[in-house]
Amino acid sequence: MNRPLLARHLDGLGTTIFAEMSALARSTGAINLGQGFPDTDGPAEVIEIAVAAMRDGVNQYPPGDGIPDLRLAVAEHRQRFRGQTFDPDSEVLITTGATEAIAATLLALLEPGDEVIALEPFYDSYAACIAMAGARRVGVTLRPPYFRPDPDELRAAVTDRTRVIMLNSPHNPTGTVLTRAELESIAAIAIEHDLIVVTDEVYEHLVYDGEHIPIAGLPGMRERTVTISSAGKTFSFTGWKIGWVCAPRELIAAVRTTKQFLTYTSGAPFQPAIAHALRLPDAYFDGLREDLRYKRDLLGGGLRAAGLTVYEPQGTYFTTTDITPLGYADGLDFCRRLPELRGVVAIPEVVFFDDVEVGRPLVRFAFCKRVEVLEEAAKRLAATG
Repeated sequence: MNRPLLARHLDGLGTTIFAEMSALARSTGAINLGQGFPDTDGPAEVIEIAVAAMRDGVNQYPPGDGIPDLRLAVAEHRQRFRGQTFDPDSEVLITTGATEAIAATLLALLEPGDEVIALEPFYDSYAACIAMAGARRVGVTLRPPYFRPDPDELRAAVTDRTRVIMLNSPHNPTGTVLTRAELESIAAIAIEHDLIVVTDEVYEHLVYDGEHIPIAGLPGMRERTVTISSAGKTFSFTGWKIGWVCAPRELIAAVRTTKQFLTYTSGAPFQPAIAHALRLPDAYFDGLREDLRYKRDLLGGGLRAAGLTVYEPQGTYFTTTDITPLGYADGLDFCRRLPELRGVVAIPEVVFFDDVEVGRPLVRFAFCKRVEVLEEAAKRLAATG
């Protein structure tokens, strides 16, 4: 591994700013709308299954691929919600959250010198995992106000070194949900250049406008797509770290080979609980989405009242804003000042950009919090203008 290259690519990534902002929240008593985790737990019945599993002795290593019933539940879930068929025994792999799934996939598929095209701003682990594989990330920038991928820019980014297109829809942090036409354009490029598409769909049930369309369901894409999702965002158990990969047998075998030397396996008592969660009735998934839609609108109203330009997200936990109407140009400086000024923590999106000029004035706020917390945050922010 080229360690100077790795250090250069890892330097300044979002983990540092998350730690800094969380420390500011603790030291100032500010409301933390920075990191994307709920402040309430998921369904009680799912917790009780995990507790019962612990008491019943489900506390040792589960199978490396994940327990059979969870793999079956993942396959059932893909069929139920996405109309896709995966063999639970050979095309589903359970991971330690989506983050390990991303790491194992990229480490398995990339060789030093390969290139990965990704939509910028990037979720922070993408850049780190690409660097650890010795590969190079190539950004296709999503620009305000609409944050849509430019198909011509994406096509121009392909070189003879391109190996993977990395997608994230619904997209963190912008909230963009890729349309069928956009996905078809990306699929055409992948097929033409014989590329693998790795798609992070952890917010698949958190779509408020538009429709989540898995690219693996498009013609010619199943055999070249690795689909990643997880339980954390869908069931509000982010600390359980149960994720999964769905892909053709050959790609799963490659990812498994790498995954077994990362964590091998994890989360034994949580796996039967998540199997149950994936089989919850439609009312659960509909209720989660409507609850977060309400919270998106509540926080968005407060951010507008505070004088920020708000880019309303189509999905995810996050709202992107532009701080320039408040007289600030630097989101990093703004976020460092905000806890003392108004008692709220947010995340500067510039840490997710290679194109720092596009990202500099953008700030992300998380709305996956209790209503009373969001209402208090909105009151505190109201005087920032």
